[in-house]
Amino acid sequence: MFRLWARTFKNNHILQDTCISDASADTRTHKIFRALDQVCSQFDLSKPIWLNKTVNDFKRHNKTRFYQDNFIDSIEFDYLEIQIIEED
Repeated sequence: MFRLWARTFKNNHILQDTCISDASADTRTHKIFRALDQVCSQFDLSKPIWLNKTVNDFKRHNKTRFYQDNFIDSIEFDYLEIQIIEED
């Protein structure tokens, strides 16, 4: 089972959070992108851009933050954080 936890923060407080589960036999990368698409749909956000820093943080820690620089539209929170909490 693959589970990704996503949260939006403003002034160090969680505004929204969700957990996306995926039990498919798809690749890890496809699961991550599909989960991020679901998060953006639930939170009514445009899809963030993966910058080099974002990719490197995710590779190292299985967790990353998307700030205003990662979004084309303006956001009403400080950052979106995603984290893999379970992976087979």
